[in-house]
Amino acid sequence: MAVFTEDEQQRIQKAVAEAEKNTSGEVRVCIEKTCSDEALDRAAKYFTQLEMHKTKLRNGVLIYVATVDRKFAIIGDAGINNVVPADFWDNTKENMLNHLKVGNLVDGIVTGVQQAGQQLKKYFPYLVDDKNELPDDIAFMDGQ
Repeated sequence: MAVFTEDEQQRIQKAVAEAEKNTSGEVRVCIEKTCSDEALDRAAKYFTQLEMHKTKLRNGVLIYVATVDRKFAIIGDAGINNVVPADFWDNTKENMLNHLKVGNLVDGIVTGVQQAGQQLKKYFPYLVDDKNELPDDIAFMDGQ
């Protein structure tokens, strides 16, 4: 799926790696072209498919974007949802949306990743023995 140039992919992957330097949380980006479901439902499906629920502290975050249908969602695992307020991701979503509305897909995703890392740092600070439990690369899906 040729959604991003190589430089854009590297920029997103670098944002993920940087975000994870300050938190024990894990961030992934999942991209597909179309989404016939609700974005949050699709994000939940891919969250499980990518085995994000298997992190030690259950503190994985998935940023999901359907590029053609212009849908996106942020979903966090149980470990996050048990300790954060209900509106925890609202500000991150709004800041992403400001970029996405004007067609800045990469900037929107990078903003979301950076803010997710900052938010996670408050509740899940980096641990000395922290391991990168999930890949930093973008998960490209085919909509199945």
